[in-house]
Formats: sequence, C-alpha cells, structure tokens
Amino acid sequence: MADALNNLRLDIIDTALGVVRVRVIGSGEPILFWPSQLMTSDMWCVQAELFAPHATVILVDPPGHGGSQALNRDFSFAECAQSIADILDALKIDRVHFVGASWGGMIGITFAATHPDRLNRAVLMNCTAAAANIDEKLQYNSIIGQARAMGRIRPPVTQSLMAAFLGPTTRSTRPEVVAQVRRSIEGVDVTSAAWAMESVMRDRPDQRSLLRHVKSHVLIVAGNEDCTAPPAHAVEMVEGIPFSSLAVLDGVGHLASLEDPQAINILIEAFLFIRSG
Repeated sequence: MADALNNLRLDIIDTALGVVRVRVIGSGEPILFWPSQLMTSDMWCVQAELFAPHATVILVDPPGHGGSQALNRDFSFAECAQSIADILDALKIDRVHFVGASWGGMIGITFAATHPDRLNRAVLMNCTAAAANIDEKLQYNSIIGQARAMGRIRPPVTQSLMAAFLGPTTRSTRPEVVAQVRRSIEGVDVTSAAWAMESVMRDRPDQRSLLRHVKSHVLIVAGNEDCTAPPAHAVEMVEGIPFSSLAVLDGVGHLASLEDPQAINILIEAFLFIRSG
C-alpha cells in the first residue's frame, strides 16, 4: 500500500468459512473488494489508493489465502455469500457496494441474489454464471492433482495458470503484472488453496437461474482476451440480470484489475458514483 493510505485498519473476522483477514482503509461510502482465485487483497492496491480518500475500502483476503485461516474442506457459494454478510456485520455496515473478480465476481451473483438488502451496486469482473463443463473439469483436476502432488505450485502448473489468468497482451507487454501474478500463485499454501480451487473452479454451481433474482444495478466487466471466462459468459449474465450493463476491455485477460487498473478505476468510479476528484 502507498504511504498515503496510512489509516489502514486490520480486522480478523470470524465468518462461515473461518477467520478471514480484512483491511479497512478510508472513510465514506463502503466498497468491499473480493479478489480472484489464488490472489489476495493486494490485487486491489491501485483501486484502494484511488478510492480510500473518498470511500471506506474493505479489502478481503479470501478464505484459505493470504492472512486468512487455511481451508480444510470444500465449500459452497452460499457460504461465501454468508461470509460477506458476516464481514459486514462485524464492521457494522448495513449495505455495501461490492467489487469482485473471478471468484469474487461469481459469489457476487450469489450475494446479490440472496442478500439483496445488503447490496447497493456491484461490479463483477471476469466471471461466469455457468458451471464448468467436462473439459474444464478435466483440466482443473489435472492442475489441482499436480499441485497437490508437488506440494506447491511450480512449473508446469505455473504455466497453465498463467495462461488461464493473463491474456497474450499482458504476457508480452506487462512484465510487472506477469511477475506479480507469478509470485502470488507460487506463494499460496496449496494444501489450503486446493480446496478453493476445487470449490470455485472445478465444482462451481450453475447460477444462471439466480440471475433474474438480482435486483441491484450491476456492471459486468470482461476481457476480450479472457480464455477462462470469455466475453460470451458476460453477455449471458447481462441478458439474465435485469439492471445490468457490460464493458469489454481490449488487451485484457482474466485479471482485469491488474492488467488494466486505470480502465477498471474509471469504470468503477463512474458506475458507483465515487468521485476521486
């Protein structure tokens, strides 16, 4: 975090999925950020720096990652949504804007549909409402099995995940992003993270029937180079959510907030009406 974010508060909060580490920065209208699989709250540093002077920024290390308690079982998306509610309860926040990427985007659907009274607006990035197909399940089984066998994420699993996370533009022109993502995925506790990989990647539920129950205004963000959640998935979500809109970013893969943080900041600021100027 930048030195300017010197009013950071660290909270350790008990949730439906164990104890999670939450960092709270700034004051004003609350925005909760939930990152992608294998990422921590550090994924949102650029967003936190922009919005903390004007909003209460809530950065979550998701279950089994970063400073949160290790996982020892699989879990449901309903438990993830309840964990968001648990965080809000602990922070004494009634309603929140929600920003989620990949895992965060998918459970954002669950939270919006099942806890409508707790949500203002949502920005959901690089996600899908569909369950994994057979080919995806086989691919994820291979990745998870290799990682567990090695006891950590290293080549060739690293290369498979980097290709899934980052588009060709980022891999060829944004070396600092490539290095950051590599550090994050190779630094995870595989014993813990494998449970999340199974629950979020391989066994994710089909949530398309939930879309019509989302009554909040939602912005769906996709990357035109995202091979994990291609733009067609975003289009399907927009068609199913009554008050939704779509933004597709050029030169971006599965981690939009890292690959093009300035474009993401502009979208979030405009959609949530959080003014940085």
